[in-house]
Amino acid sequence: MPHVRETIAVAGATVRLWRGGRGTPLVFLHGAGGHPGWRPFMEALSAEFTVIAPEHPGFGASDDPPWLDGVGDLAYFHLDLLAALGLERVHLMGTSLGGWVAAEMAVRNTARLASLCLVCAVGITAGGRPIPDIFRMPVEENLRRYFADPALAARRLADLAKADPEIAARNRATVMRLAYRPRFHNPDLAKWLHRIDVPTLLLWGEKDGLVPPEFGAAYRELIPGSRLVVLPDAGHAPFDEQQAAFLAAFRDFVSRPETPRQSPAGAG
Repeated sequence: MPHVRETIAVAGATVRLWRGGRGTPLVFLHGAGGHPGWRPFMEALSAEFTVIAPEHPGFGASDDPPWLDGVGDLAYFHLDLLAALGLERVHLMGTSLGGWVAAEMAVRNTARLASLCLVCAVGITAGGRPIPDIFRMPVEENLRRYFADPALAARRLADLAKADPEIAARNRATVMRLAYRPRFHNPDLAKWLHRIDVPTLLLWGEKDGLVPPEFGAAYRELIPGSRLVVLPDAGHAPFDEQQAAFLAAFRDFVSRPETPRQSPAGAG
């Protein structure tokens, strides 16, 4: 489906977003590496959904507003963005850092959400431990852990050499400000995940060496009625490495009857 790139001003910050497709809205929140652009899995989803993929404040070409101090600020911003776009019954999907943001949104207010899908999400600990310290890893080690397929890791390393260094530095600085102390989790989030009262899918790559599947299992224990699907031969971006399996799992999830709302999160 055709897609467009737009800008929108919300809460004093102008951000970029990509939009395409038709049908029920699906909002995709990107990870710490920055906005992925209009990827093949988004194109596939746009045949069934209106896909909207904003670039977080502080990343890429989006504004870095003075109020942006933590991941909670991103959560409130994106809740305001849903309202500004007039979106209802939204399928909210977030990957990695974006999954953390999506979870923080859902514990605050699910009134505009139809479902939640967390993909290899950070935001909590597993067994009391955070994810590995990605900022102390050599790039080669990070990519080895990111991909199940070594050939893809080598290809990404070559692509990074061509990337805009200013954008990469800006993204890294924003991530360190928002998510590094404590490392990629909110100590208070786990105790509020029970407030999520919409159907929730947890999608993980079996070979994710950055945010291993035990983090998905930890989310499953904390979000009532949530379902964990672990995809074989996939790393930290299963929508890229195992696109067909990723899309099949998501389509199966959204085709199921909605579970009853169980808590007052939609009113909070």
